Amino acid sequence: MVFASATVLVSASLGALYLYQNKLVYPSWAQGARDRVDTPDMYGLPYEDLRLKTSDGELLEAFDIRNENSTATILVLCPNAGNIGYFLPVAKFLYDEFKMSVFLYSYRGYGLSTGFPSEMGLKIDADTVMDHLAHSEFHKSQKLVLYGRSLGGANSIYLARKYTDMCDAVILENTFLSIRKVIPYVFPLLKHVSFMCHEVWDSEHEIENIQDENLPFLFLAGLRDEIVPPPHMRLLYKLCPSRFKRFVEFPLGSHNDTIIQDGYWVVVREFLQKHNLI
Repeated sequence: MVFASATVLVSASLGALYLYQNKLVYPSWAQGARDRVDTPDMYGLPYEDLRLKTSDGELLEAFDIRNENSTATILVLCPNAGNIGYFLPVAKFLYDEFKMSVFLYSYRGYGLSTGFPSEMGLKIDADTVMDHLAHSEFHKSQKLVLYGRSLGGANSIYLARKYTDMCDAVILENTFLSIRKVIPYVFPLLKHVSFMCHEVWDSEHEIENIQDENLPFLFLAGLRDEIVPPPHMRLLYKLCPSRFKRFVEFPLGSHNDTIIQDGYWVVVREFLQKHNLI
């Protein structure tokens, strides 16, 4: 009887974990990030506030920050949690210091975008944004840089593989091989049931299938990352087929503060200049 009860309890717990895992994988609800989104005008940036409609009927909030002196647009693929308002101080830096145009959007279920997040849904969102940029008279005249941090890096790898011809460079920071391979690092007790995670984001194999070996890649890795195991970035670098790739480690960088480590923006500037993007 005790064994049977325990079996039922474990089965119920695993079932709940499987059904509600999206709440854990995509914590768009955290810290009130669905309630309020800062806008670029708060940072003195010109912008157009867009609502992009996806093929399955969701509406994505996007900020189109155009710099009339730019030669490149940087498409920001945001990290998990938060909303696009959190990234606006960096957008201002890219606009003011690098003279770039910046395009940001909230994934479905994040910020003021409608819907509920999932891997399939976020990939539809990414497709929607690329279609918008491809048909924009302004942006199609610009070079395109993908900049993805963490989950945004997985999105960037997906886009670099699918829309290689549209991309001129890719910057990845603290990105994972797959979510299943992150689980044992973040949740050791769940390592034996990581196969139940249906939100996979298989960047490990996606990056191998990028066809253009001339597409430049910059990998930025924090060695104190407490969420993504640092070796993930090293392996993504090795698997990347690009002939023009660079890997830079930041010994004191954790998952969310690698971006403020000494030399981070020097490396980014050098990369963009080397490939004639600024």
